[in-house]
Amino acid sequence: MDQDRVVGAVRSAGGKVEEGLGRVVGAAKTQAEGVVDQATGKALEVYGQAKDVAADVADSVQKGANDADDYMRKLIEDRPYTVAMVALGVGWMIGRMGGSDHRW
Repeated sequence: MDQDRVVGAVRSAGGKVEEGLGRVVGAAKTQAEGVVDQATGKALEVYGQAKDVAADVADSVQKGANDADDYMRKLIEDRPYTVAMVALGVGWMIGRMGGSDHRW
């Protein structure tokens, strides 16, 4: 769990207490500060959640890239001639797409 989420939850809880205290004693300023602290705490929690999600996505992308790399490495090791022929064919096709201006 991200530190911002923890800090946000604590600040939000403290803001609720502060708002309630301000309401009980009739201190509008304390009550308003409690509301502001709650909003700030919620914003920190959301920011922390977003960071956690971004980290999870980055981990998933990294795992996918590693899996693709492992697959390609195994394919090249198991079938080097097939991979070479496919690469040659793709290179030839890309060369042909270059246009008809080239004369050999």
